[in-house]
This record gives sequence, C-alpha cells and structure tokens, in this order.
Amino acid sequence: MAEDKNNLIVYCEYEDGKVADVSLELLTKGRVLADKLGVNLEAIVIGDKLEGIEEQVFPYGVDRLYKVQDDRLYPYTSNPHSSVLINLFREIKPQICLMGATCIGRDLGPRVSSCLHSGLTADCTALEIGDHTDPKTGKEYTDLLYQIRPAFGGNIVATIVNPECRPQMATVREGVMKKEIKDPNYKGEVIDLDPKKYVSDEDFVVEIIDRHIEKSKINIKNSPIIVAGGYGMGSKEGFELLYKLADTLGAEVGASRAAVDAGFAEHERQIGQTGVTVRPKLYIACGISGQIQHIAGMQESSIIISINSDPNAPINTIADYVITGNVEDVVPKLIKYYKKNSK
Repeated sequence: MAEDKNNLIVYCEYEDGKVADVSLELLTKGRVLADKLGVNLEAIVIGDKLEGIEEQVFPYGVDRLYKVQDDRLYPYTSNPHSSVLINLFREIKPQICLMGATCIGRDLGPRVSSCLHSGLTADCTALEIGDHTDPKTGKEYTDLLYQIRPAFGGNIVATIVNPECRPQMATVREGVMKKEIKDPNYKGEVIDLDPKKYVSDEDFVVEIIDRHIEKSKINIKNSPIIVAGGYGMGSKEGFELLYKLADTLGAEVGASRAAVDAGFAEHERQIGQTGVTVRPKLYIACGISGQIQHIAGMQESSIIISINSDPNAPINTIADYVITGNVEDVVPKLIKYYKKNSK
C-alpha cells in the first residue's frame, strides 16, 4: 500500500445503518481521481454502531477506512465531527477531501476548511485532475483538483483550483456523480480511531434530545420518466396539464428554478444545480428555456424531448427530439395519443 500521507479521503455520511448515496457516489469518483494521482482512496465514517460499514464502502475501491465510534457522535453535531476531521487531517495530511453538499456537508465542510485554511468549492458539478500555471508568477503546478461549477448566475462554468493549501476540498450534490461498484470483493484496511484523541468533552456541549426528520413524499430522483415544466407554463394552473400527462405516462413532475420561484411548483420538484440531479430514461421538458444550471441537473437523461414555442431555446441543443409549439396545444395531443395507443 502506498505512503499514508497525501491520499484522497471522502467523508461518508451515515444514517440508520447506511452510508448515504451521495457518499458512495463520491467514493466512485474518488477512486477514479485517486487512480489518476496514484494514491490511496480513503473513507472516514464518524458515528455509533458502525458494524458492517466495511461491506458497504470497500466494493467502491476504498483502500483504507477510518472508523470513529462513540455513542455521542451520532446523530451528527457540528463541533465533534469538525474536531475529528481537523485533528485527523493534521495528522494524515490528505491532498483532497470530498463530501456531499447536504445539510451536513454544508455545515461541516466550511468549518474544517476554515480551520485548516484550505479553501473549499461548494456544489461542484464536475471534478477532474489537471495542471495549472499561475498567470502572475508563472509557477507551474501539476495534478491539482479542478473544482468545476457554474458561476455568475450560471452564465459561465468556472474551474477553480487551490494550488498551495491542503486539503483541496469540494462538496458535490447527490445525483451529480454516478455510483458504481468497482469490485464486490475489494478489501481495504480498517483503522479504528480512538475518539478521545480527536474530540474533546467540550465539543459535546450541544446534545440532541429529540430528532424529527420528515421524509420527502416526492421521489423525483428515482423516477424513470419525468415531465418537467418551466416558466413558460405560465401559471400553477398551467402545471395541472403536466400532472395529467405525468399520470398518463406513470411519470413524476419536475420543475425549473424559474417555475418554482414563480410559485408554479414545490421546491422538492426543482431540477438543476440548486435542486436535484436526475437521470431518467425519458425527460420531457415543457416550456423550459434551459439555463446552464437546469441542464446540469438533467443532461444525462437517456432521451430528452423539448416542447417549446421558441425554436432557439438553449435546451433544444441537447434535446433528442424538439417539438416547436405552444405547450397548451401540444401536451393535450400527447395525452390523447398515448391513451389511444396504450390500450
């Protein structure tokens, strides 16, 4: 196994005996990046009752799993988890740390990067390894983490690098990266860390007495067919048409940010950089112009159909089929023909 220092590490979120999907997606990506760098892929899980975690993470190509187990470390609270990462990172000096852009990652990432003076890019849509030359000094850097995300309201895609400070840190939303097992029989080493060495009693000043987590009733992420509406639907009533089409097709209804901001649909249905990322077999975009943030959340759909009155709408450039026309004319016809031909 390679030298212990300067590896790539993924903070794995852990709830109800399961590692979060976003963490497994980052392990998949982390394995690719670690291979490119010629380093080990490491994972850290902090919490209680961590038995069986190995079986969940090793198949993704994890070389080393750090486990920090203490009943006070579950459920997540800011100070203890931050302390563990800060103290461990000072010791093992990873070159890259990845975590999910979740409630936890958004709380934990900035605390760790701030304390280690490392910098952090939030909500990345892509991660790559590449070289960089400082335009001011001419100094050349090799094998940096390219942290790629839309910027300036999505008008550009920015590639952010962190040449000097370590670890290079990035958060990524769930669904942005693909989750793929590398080898079901892959085996790494397990390191059980003594919590007392990494976290102090003072860190536990906040105690969670009771927790209530409301599960989302809308399962847009796993729907094989999505009918999505944009600002072009015109109103909440306009969206009713999409629900009718979705009922006919056995689909889920999604929405662009502009439609959600206008009150046409709930935030849980928002697709894109500031919503969920989806990969359905069929994506029907109705009245969606296709800003870069929206496209980032659905461009890997197998088949994309765009219905838009504007033939030059940006989404048409990535659509497999384009129907130019008013949604209120086209969608009822789709419903009628599908009902007629599905009998």
